[in-house]
Amino acid sequence: MMVRSHLVGAFFCWPVLVAILFGGVSAGESAHWAFQPVSPEAVPPVSPKARSVVRSPIDAFLAARLAEEDLVMAAPATPLVWFRRLHFSLTGLPPSPEDARAFHSDDRADAGERWIDRLLASPAFGERRAQSWLDLARFAESDGFEFDHERKEAWRYRDWVIEAFNRDLPYNDFVRFQLAGDELGRSDPWAAEATGFLFAGPDMVDINLPEERRHNALCEMTAAVGSAFLGLTVGCAECHDHRSDPISLRDYYAFQAYFANTIVAPKRNKQLGPRAAEPGPDVPPTHVKIRGDFRRPGKVVEPAVFPIVASAEATAALPSGLNSRSSNRRAGLANALTQSSNPLLARVMVNRLWQEYLGKGLVSTPSDFGALGGRPSHPALLDWLAAQFQLRGWSMKNVQRLLLSSHVFRQGSFGTGDVWETARERDPENALYWRAERQRLSGELIRDHLLSATGRLSRAMGGPGVRPPLPPEVTSTLLKNQWNVTPEKSEHVRRSVYLFVRRNLRFPMFDVFDKPDPNATCARRNVSTTAPQSLTLLNSEFSYQMARELASPLGESFAPREAVQSLYWRLFSRPASEDELELGIAFLQRGASRESLTDLSLALLNSNEAVYVD
Repeated sequence: MMVRSHLVGAFFCWPVLVAILFGGVSAGESAHWAFQPVSPEAVPPVSPKARSVVRSPIDAFLAARLAEEDLVMAAPATPLVWFRRLHFSLTGLPPSPEDARAFHSDDRADAGERWIDRLLASPAFGERRAQSWLDLARFAESDGFEFDHERKEAWRYRDWVIEAFNRDLPYNDFVRFQLAGDELGRSDPWAAEATGFLFAGPDMVDINLPEERRHNALCEMTAAVGSAFLGLTVGCAECHDHRSDPISLRDYYAFQAYFANTIVAPKRNKQLGPRAAEPGPDVPPTHVKIRGDFRRPGKVVEPAVFPIVASAEATAALPSGLNSRSSNRRAGLANALTQSSNPLLARVMVNRLWQEYLGKGLVSTPSDFGALGGRPSHPALLDWLAAQFQLRGWSMKNVQRLLLSSHVFRQGSFGTGDVWETARERDPENALYWRAERQRLSGELIRDHLLSATGRLSRAMGGPGVRPPLPPEVTSTLLKNQWNVTPEKSEHVRRSVYLFVRRNLRFPMFDVFDKPDPNATCARRNVSTTAPQSLTLLNSEFSYQMARELASPLGESFAPREAVQSLYWRLFSRPASEDELELGIAFLQRGASRESLTDLSLALLNSNEAVYVD
């Protein structure tokens, strides 16, 4: 028996079909699940069969759904597997061998919770969380297009995101500041830095017509706000009524009107931003653009939030007097979007966090909660989490602590026996979260992992993007000044989040491991398996350097057994098994030299376990 699907093919629902065939938006679409108020249900009762694996209300929701298929969640992962998973999830770095050994011998009942709190308080937490948000924010330090000019101040937005996560800035303020920090924060320069989000996208600075450039920039900004904060593909309505969601052409330009004063008559070859600074309180009119053509202005529209997101009263409540040098329109938008009555804000963010920690979202399309997006696999759980998020003061750390303390985060990713085989047969895609998902590390995390394991990783934080040396096969193809290597060698081993992000030149190791195109917002990275990935880890100068560094601390006259154990603790946060010890010792005894130890290190950093987290 296969899992009874809770997913409905939205494309084939009648309202959407009518919209596609005849244009416009049907009235029935406003009843779409994502546009309804957040309505948390009571936590379901736990059956005796599932009681041993229910640690939190999250588990109770999952166990109730699994019980419908006569399934239960998998047994917990081993403590060290969970500990390594926790570290990579929260900091993007492996635990030190000393910490892993200490945790392994800690028999206190709350040892895991203590480590969760410790890692949430680590500066590395903000660095880890920031990378996913920067993907959403289409962050880069250059303009893109033909000339790809550098943006000297763009890094300040990246640093703001990292600090905001480390401060546990409430999510409603996290959103508000990125939309209108200069208006809401008054004289607080830190809040104003957040508006770098609005200008993080690509921009063709040499375009001939300033009105065309302004139109393109405003449309890019509008689409990014809708995607990141609302989980909606609002850009579809730039030239016609949205074909599936209740967003009309007029709605789109009314929403865009909030940003009309952030970009006024841009000068050719002069960059925008890097943060919002309106020229005054007077706002140029916003016209509906017929068929999305900036040369065909239609009716003038006043700023308004999409009706599915906020009421007319909320839209009309534009604050005044916050910043005398600004229109304060964006402050009004920020307040309207962050009202508790907005059904999307909390749902979208808790789904993003679920995806980060569990491998896939409760909604499979994290930036498309519209009619053509996926439906939630566990709608009651999604609403319960969204409600908890708001009740806990929009604290991102609190809701993450809730996820990390659950059994669903602790369970194993593989097993044996009849129960396991039955679950695999009934739910092969793991739609019901009966086991943990193995997750491949991103290129950034692979690099950070190896630098950390060798002890070379610099923990310096912040500042302009760093440019380490590139392979000769890459530098031979570059234009002049396209990648000026940072002179200080100590900077070359900074965390990957601090490496310079150029739109027209992705760092080779990140590119081969599926770093997304920074010209567009990315809600979930692709994970491919290609030959260049294996060749990069096996043959690149970086891999050889890391292998030599792994071998270096063990000295010239090393003991094979201790050397093998040291490599396993540093790379995999666990002791080697007897079989692994036997194979490693045999290999080293054949050569018994620094070269053989380097070769063993290279082989181990090319193993699946080095780039996957169980």
